Order: sequence, then C-alpha cells, then structure tokens
Amino acid sequence: MSPTRLSPIGCHVPVSGGLAKGAFRVARDLGAETLQVFVGNPRGWAQAQGDPTQDQLFRTLCEEAGVPAFVHTPYLVNLGSPTEETVQRSVDTIAHNLTRAAAIGARGVVVHTGSCVSDGAYEQAMKQIRERLLPLLDRLPEDGPALLLEPTAGQGRSLCAGIEDLPGYLDALDRHPRLGICLDTCHVFAAGAPLDRRGGMTRTLQQLVELAGPGRLRLVHGNDSKDPRGSFRDRHERIGQGHIGEAAFRAMVRHPAMRGVPVILETPGGQDAWREDIALLKKLRKR
Repeated sequence: MSPTRLSPIGCHVPVSGGLAKGAFRVARDLGAETLQVFVGNPRGWAQAQGDPTQDQLFRTLCEEAGVPAFVHTPYLVNLGSPTEETVQRSVDTIAHNLTRAAAIGARGVVVHTGSCVSDGAYEQAMKQIRERLLPLLDRLPEDGPALLLEPTAGQGRSLCAGIEDLPGYLDALDRHPRLGICLDTCHVFAAGAPLDRRGGMTRTLQQLVELAGPGRLRLVHGNDSKDPRGSFRDRHERIGQGHIGEAAFRAMVRHPAMRGVPVILETPGGQDAWREDIALLKKLRKR
C-alpha cells in the first residue's frame, strides 16, 4: 500500500471550547490524522446553529493540515420508526447535519440505518426511508458531504446490521452516488461477522466490496468489542482488548479496500487511552 494512500487514523473528539479551539486542538494533541464530531446534542433534537467564525477557522485548519473531518448525527435519528413525528424529526436532523457539515468542510455525515421497531414493519420502514431520503440525497452537491450509512449491531429489529443486509438498503435508495458506507467493526462483529477468526476481517471487507460496490466504503469506526461475536450488543472496547483482537485490526488497516479510507476510534477510556489506541493503529498499518 502506498504511503500516500494509508488510512488516516483518528477519533471522535468533544467540541467543548468550540470546533477549532476545542475539537481540532484535541485531535492534533492526540496525534489524530482524521476526526469526527457531533454538531449538536447527540441525545436530543435541538439543532445548534454553530459559530461562523469557529466554522471557518475549523475548516481552514483541517484543510491546511490535511485532516478529513466527519459529522455524526444524533442517536435519536430513526427513519424506520412507525411514529411520524420521529421520522420527520429524523429527516430534519439529517438535513441540518448535512448543512452544518458543508459549513465546516466535513467529508461526510454518518447516520445509523435504524430499526422498524415493530414485527412485520420492515417493508413499510424501507418505503419511508426511500421516500424521505431520496429527495434529500438528490439535493446534495457533488462537492459537498456524502451521507454515510452505518449498519447497527443487530439489536431491536435492525433494518441493516450484517454486511449481507447492505444490498437491500442500498437498492431501496437506488444506490445513490451521494451514499457511502461507514463500517463499525464492533457493530458488524456483534451482528455475527467472524472478525475474530483468522482471515475473518479480510473476508468481511471483501464481502462488503462485492455487495456494496467498489468505492462505497468511505469511513470505518474502529472499535473492539466487550462482548462475543453475535451478541447483538453495541459495547465498544479499546483496540486489541476485546473479543475482536489486535490481529483483525492489523488486517483491516492493510486491506486494499481500506486505501485512503479514514478510521475513527470510538473507544472508551478518555484522551490518554485514545492517544494510545491511535498510536497502536498507526503501528499496525506499517508493513
């Protein structure tokens, strides 16, 4: 793998103190080459408008340092919900996050693929997703942020968890060119992917390319798992300290499908732990 095509490695950082003075400063102090932020309350619907001065400074700092930035939507977003209020709020929140991402120069906006909540509601949920997301995707400019679908851990009647669920979800959205995939290693492992087995990570990434298409993988959330494979439990662990194991992450950062694809850590432990995990992944990606 060419050094210029290595996966940038970073983490999700807090925005206290502002995007530029807080998030960017923390990321660089940790040795991060990429970063992810929330642009509002991750557990609420309120839409923060941001500070234009901070937005522009953050954008400039990221561009000058060559640090790709990403935005994660709030956890409440669920386009598959049977409750119309939740669906509409989800659409509004995604649209707002895309607008904020464009303002700060972020490369993509991550959104969980959601759940249908009730038994037998899958088809209706996918119809809602198609009707609500396609118009939004059609409005995205080619030079703006992409919408990155993040499959979940398989809990609560997930609409998309394992790699094998991706084709149906992408097809419902006509495999829109402004759609990308954000693969969370803990999620896919919890949904049953054999990342802990020899060659499991390699086969999983190859399956993703085959089913989603080349170039669709735009971001990876690099998280080990506190729980065993197939647990359907989304509990992140530090790299190499969970059930996935260090060898899988070594295979991940060296896989051809990962060329240039940023890796964002969402691991526990705080800044000292993040610094160590970033350094570990950088070490693992070396030949």
